[in-house]
Amino acid sequence: MPIAKNNSVNIHYRTCPLCEATCGLEIHTQGEEVVHIKGDKLDPLSRGYLCPKGYSLKELHSDPDRISKPMMRHGQEWKEVSWEKAFTEISNRLRSIIKKHGRDSVGVYLGNPSVHNLSGPLYTPIFLRSLGSKNIFSASTLDQIPKQLSSEIMFGNEANLPIPDIDHTDYLLMIGANPLASNGSLMTAPNMRGRLKALQKRGGKLIVIDPVRTITAKQADEHHFIRPGTDALFLFGMIFTLFDEDLVNTGKLTDLINGADDLKMASQDFTPEAVSSFCGIPSETIRQLARDLAASSKAIVYGRMGTCTQAFGTMNSWLIDAINVLTGNLDREGGVMFPKPATRRALSGKARKIRYDRYKSRIRNLPEVLNELPASCLAEELETPGSGQIKAFISIAGNPALSAPNSSRIQHALEKTEFMVSIDCYLNETTRHAHVLLPIPTPLERSHYDLIFSGFAIRNIAHFSSKVFDLPAEKKDEWEILLHLAAAVSEQTIDGDPVKALDDMSLQQLIKHEIRNPNSPIFEEGCSKIMGMLIDRRGPERLLDFYLRVGPYGEHFGKNPDGLSLSKLQAHPHGIDLGALQPRIQEILQTLSGKIELAAPLLIEDVKRLRKMMKESKPDTLLLVGRRDLRSNNSWMHNLPVLVKGENRCTLWVHSVDAGQLKLLKGDKAIVKSRTGKVEVIVHVTEDIMPGTVSLPHGWGHSLTGTRLQTASKHAGVNVNLLTDEQVIDKLSGNAVLNGVPVMIEKKD
Repeated sequence: MPIAKNNSVNIHYRTCPLCEATCGLEIHTQGEEVVHIKGDKLDPLSRGYLCPKGYSLKELHSDPDRISKPMMRHGQEWKEVSWEKAFTEISNRLRSIIKKHGRDSVGVYLGNPSVHNLSGPLYTPIFLRSLGSKNIFSASTLDQIPKQLSSEIMFGNEANLPIPDIDHTDYLLMIGANPLASNGSLMTAPNMRGRLKALQKRGGKLIVIDPVRTITAKQADEHHFIRPGTDALFLFGMIFTLFDEDLVNTGKLTDLINGADDLKMASQDFTPEAVSSFCGIPSETIRQLARDLAASSKAIVYGRMGTCTQAFGTMNSWLIDAINVLTGNLDREGGVMFPKPATRRALSGKARKIRYDRYKSRIRNLPEVLNELPASCLAEELETPGSGQIKAFISIAGNPALSAPNSSRIQHALEKTEFMVSIDCYLNETTRHAHVLLPIPTPLERSHYDLIFSGFAIRNIAHFSSKVFDLPAEKKDEWEILLHLAAAVSEQTIDGDPVKALDDMSLQQLIKHEIRNPNSPIFEEGCSKIMGMLIDRRGPERLLDFYLRVGPYGEHFGKNPDGLSLSKLQAHPHGIDLGALQPRIQEILQTLSGKIELAAPLLIEDVKRLRKMMKESKPDTLLLVGRRDLRSNNSWMHNLPVLVKGENRCTLWVHSVDAGQLKLLKGDKAIVKSRTGKVEVIVHVTEDIMPGTVSLPHGWGHSLTGTRLQTASKHAGVNVNLLTDEQVIDKLSGNAVLNGVPVMIEKKD
């Protein structure tokens, strides 16, 4: 679709980059202005569906608070500078710090939006390899890394996540997930409300387990409250029932399983009768849910944010997939399956060890997980003197000052950082501490392909979005910025244009790796030949073209002429439906045994901790959980008027029983305290939350000085992560515990 050049109305088709649903958009522009956005009815996955976030792209593109030029801070004063001056400052400061303190003295934090654009997944790894630091942190350890780690252990690769085949299932047991608010998470599925209604219309059943009666729970056939942090007990109760009542039926998976007997043995202490009083679900309900699940020929157990962001996040993720295996619902239609995205390169055929605990954090000795350290140890690594202390810090599309636990500690640590660089579109609660702030294009000024989320899709889909507006000459794309940073920290001397040199080197390395893989369609081809066939493109579009052409549907550089390439995808602006998910478990397994590890020693060993928790549980403690909203999944969405209008959504949900005991009424102000801090917040009394549980939403707290967020500051809310505790984590993955936080509440006089 041509880019708008005049005052006529032009129509552009692209996918929304603001959440995992990847909805198709039809964007109407006139000159350099967006005049209308609606859902793309011809998109093969979303079929015209669009949530409020999609409409907000207009405001995001034209937000006057967006940073458009590089800036440097001197004291509290910010000044716009040239790109050359910004990169020179960065190079000089980083090289000096690395020379004096070593490469681990530079820490990096990657925020959630960095995976919602094409440049991030392709070029961030290039920068990180050039840097060579072990101090890499990301939003993954505030969210989904327990799921990634359990998949790494069970299936041999963290990228192989079992995805619900939601359009074909007859029974969906959903735990700690609210896809009507999240639009699906680790499950790329637009219009979840419509899909769940279709499930029920064909006679299927939806059951939700959650301490909050969410909007998803209200659509369910059954909803059961569960005490925060006890999901592993509930899941083990179901596993015990499956074994105890002879309901296990692994079907075609039987010969591909290791450890079924060990899992059975591990479940023996967790009978439904033993766990019921802890999790708050009657034992007969637990047993009946297990029976119903086993009786269905097409069933799914799906858990998300609520199951990951607690003390047993990895265990929950493991047990959920274990139940899917025990009931024969892994890798079959209507169960959970493994997508085959268009950019997935051929496996080498070699099994590999899991990427875990290859090094540890400096202060708490927390294990590395999948090439990163837990965000919960970021503050201590910044502020604790000694060898290996982080002296320089780089944040990329992240806001840990709001998003990470005990965020007040992180804020204080960032204030004292020797040198900080941020790549972001806003001067926010985190980037206000930077010494150099590098702006990024708006989503409409760059092309887009969902490299990450096509791997989580409920159908195999490929979408390419051409940019809507030309990138202004004074701006740089994010991939160029990342390559400049890579050059700044590289041990190599790079002659000439560092962007071109590093981009070419990166592609050559990809090609050389691919032509050495016997399973690749270009095995033993010449590197120069493949490079020559990619000469017409550069940057992320060139890398994407390479991935598409060597992918499972690709044209394989001429060997499969009808196959996929970027040119072919560009000729289909609504996207291409590559078909329903298909069974492929033997194709994706990369464990050393070549089997599904149902009871890996690392996981079984952690069961001791669960038994200990049962003995030490304090059922009278008031527990805090988070909350998400369809219009504000993350903190950076709060500066868009269309997403924050309406009633105040940053309120404390309290059950009427607890409110009565605390003498709280709707609209009162309450003080909520934890080990790490306190907040003052408006009370909302509701029956939609389990007694003994209270809830605050994530991402608010825009009252700090030094930011440029005019709209967000008018809807500041309070920061729930002033209450979460960085010392309490999921022991295996290091994931932050953002749900089930002990708190005390009192009415403000």
